[in-house]
Amino acid sequence: MADFEAYQEYQRIEDFEEDSSPGEEDLLVHVPEGLKDSWHHIKNLDNFFTRIYQFHQKNGFACMMLSEFFELFQFLFVVTFTTFLFNCVEYDILFANRAVNHTGPGQNPLDRNKVSLPDAILPTEQCTERILENSWIIFLLIMAAIFWIYRMIKVFCNILSYWEIRQFYIKALKIRMEELCNFTWQEVQDRLICLQREQQMCIHKKELTELDIYHRILRFKNYMVAMVNKSLLPVQLELPLLGNLVFLTQGLKYNFELILFWGPGSLFQNKWNLHPKYKRAGNRLELAQQLSRVILLMGLANLVLCPFILVWQVLYAFFSYTEIIRREPGSLGARRWSLYGRLYLRHFNELDHELHGRLGRGYKPTSKYMNSFISPLLTVLAKNVAFFSGSVLAVLIALTVYDEDVLTVQHILTAITVLGVIITITRSFIPDEHMVWCPEQLLQCVLAHIHYMPDHWRGNANKSETRDEVAQLFQYKAVFILEELLSPITTPFILIFLLRNKSLEIIDFFRNFTVEVVGVGDICSFAQMDIRRHGNPMWMSEGQTEASVYQQAENGKTELSLMHFTIKNPRWQPPLESSVFIGHLKEKVHHDAQGGPPTEQLLSEVPLCSSLLSNESGNGPDNLLASVLAHPVLTASGLAGRDRRFVTPSTAASAAASVLASLSVSHSQLPHPDSTLYHSDRTVIDSMAASDSQIRSTAVLSEFASAEMSLHAIYMHEVHQQNSLPHQRTAGQWENPMPMRDLHRNTTCQTNSGHTPVSLTSMPTPLRLGGWTEEEEDDAEEEEILNSGSTLKQDAKSSC
Repeated sequence: MADFEAYQEYQRIEDFEEDSSPGEEDLLVHVPEGLKDSWHHIKNLDNFFTRIYQFHQKNGFACMMLSEFFELFQFLFVVTFTTFLFNCVEYDILFANRAVNHTGPGQNPLDRNKVSLPDAILPTEQCTERILENSWIIFLLIMAAIFWIYRMIKVFCNILSYWEIRQFYIKALKIRMEELCNFTWQEVQDRLICLQREQQMCIHKKELTELDIYHRILRFKNYMVAMVNKSLLPVQLELPLLGNLVFLTQGLKYNFELILFWGPGSLFQNKWNLHPKYKRAGNRLELAQQLSRVILLMGLANLVLCPFILVWQVLYAFFSYTEIIRREPGSLGARRWSLYGRLYLRHFNELDHELHGRLGRGYKPTSKYMNSFISPLLTVLAKNVAFFSGSVLAVLIALTVYDEDVLTVQHILTAITVLGVIITITRSFIPDEHMVWCPEQLLQCVLAHIHYMPDHWRGNANKSETRDEVAQLFQYKAVFILEELLSPITTPFILIFLLRNKSLEIIDFFRNFTVEVVGVGDICSFAQMDIRRHGNPMWMSEGQTEASVYQQAENGKTELSLMHFTIKNPRWQPPLESSVFIGHLKEKVHHDAQGGPPTEQLLSEVPLCSSLLSNESGNGPDNLLASVLAHPVLTASGLAGRDRRFVTPSTAASAAASVLASLSVSHSQLPHPDSTLYHSDRTVIDSMAASDSQIRSTAVLSEFASAEMSLHAIYMHEVHQQNSLPHQRTAGQWENPMPMRDLHRNTTCQTNSGHTPVSLTSMPTPLRLGGWTEEEEDDAEEEEILNSGSTLKQDAKSSC
């Protein structure tokens, strides 16, 4: 009935407890007479906005309800079909261990011993008798029936609540169901904000902002992202033989959320307010003991339910993956973003579809990076196993082609199937002999999409330790399935022996990092993206933050999240501290762009750079990113530009700054003229649009917003490396950093001939990449260099 109560929360009622901060109860809002039947004075805006978002992402009422009904029938099918297989099939007859004799007046003598499928199925009476004799089967069926009835009630409540959301889309937002797929979430969100001005869905704020809606939809997810960022949750385990590994499954995550947010004994008294006692520091030890007891009880409950959950997990995995494995055995070797990776890489205030799109764009680069690591020993073993298995399989296939009666021999089909699976699996371990990878550049390409990378990965992309840490974020599907199967067994022990020990830290975390926002309720303070409170001086917020080490977000998450949210929501007006940070960042970008390569040069290098990074997409923003990432390699290698002269070596930071400073959007090209942070006379979109006439305004807005954020991630990581590791800067890698406080200083030097702009940064010497040119061409290249150098000298003399 909890979901039915949630449905009731959407009804327009007069007397209820508001989801607001204390002191706001007496605030009155006039509602026009014509809006009596409209959506105003909504009690639980968290659920309301979340369902509006889910309704949009799941493509409307019909798709959602069809999925709900099929989930019901899927559970019913798994339970009934499993019961049938265990109790109603005579396997001795099915496997021909017991003879069958069909006798009858019209029976063919040759078919008397032939086994048919009905022969192996027991009669209904005998099947029912077998089920009733087994008390364990009866108990499991009762438990399954209770859970199915609960799910059916929940589906019924969802039908009522989502029908209300459907009416809201049609009547309030003026979006018809057949047009829903044509609207982006940003467009739906804009209509929600406009509707608030007319109907006052939230009565304690006259206007809603994009950040208010994000806070309500992602209230608990922001807490989870922050706890992973501060390494508070016990998901990193140190095992004797396996070493350090990350273990976070759907079941374990569900238990974390149940204990902390919405379960019995959780820290929140409702969906939007932390219990007042957790906001006071006086009784923190008592509250920690209370939370420890709740975790213990939850762990014991998981231990009791472990057999039932394990059986369900095994059955569901069997029915879900067996056919896929038979059809595509190599699918187990495919990779997916782990649940821990999704939390680690997620920005504050990043919706599910935004995260999914960003990680989807980073899937191919990350796969290429992981595939760049090969094991010579494993390759030798795989080649030989594939050879022996293929030889046997070839003989069996040849025999079946010669005489099909070979297939009637016992276990021949099984042998052919197993050998085919072995060959498919071993081939996945044999690398492509013609593919050449550059791990450092591939890892930079990965960073452009995932936006987060530990500092110690820099310069160590070719090491197995870095590869293992990337694998924690980007795991094999086989590892994912194995972890989910082990989850019912391991979850109780993680809760009882690991999470309980962090009870006091959890209490302190929620007290220290929870703030109350008028009209929104209690949220994680990290979700405000407040540079002053949670900024990191090493991430371009020096002089703007007052945060201690405990208060700082790790890996620049506050700064990167702020940039991501600002780019994704260009109409949002950030607070003063955030505006100052963004303004300083823009100034530094424009300063660094002056020493960077021209954008036209980067665009001209797109084919070569795309080839260097094995970029096959052909997408304009992707090609531009490839050019920014590979440009430092080309310039450091001494390769000539299109004008046959060697270009000045530069860094990825200067190349990214050059492109960022060149971003400008005209009113005629994009629906929102303020969709980018930078405006200048040059434009990258003009150049790209000329090469791709099929780009539409919405596609341009989305793709270039993602590309702009990728460039910011590259640039901010480069500047962070300059600030944190100045002593490790080497020629051809990084430039000397330009501190924020020095942006407004005059960088013009006085010379005898007048005021001539002179770079205060010493340029690194060109580095030649070995193996790119043939030895017999070295002499010709050196002669060309000398000739070009003498030409430059003569030009300089004539100009003087």
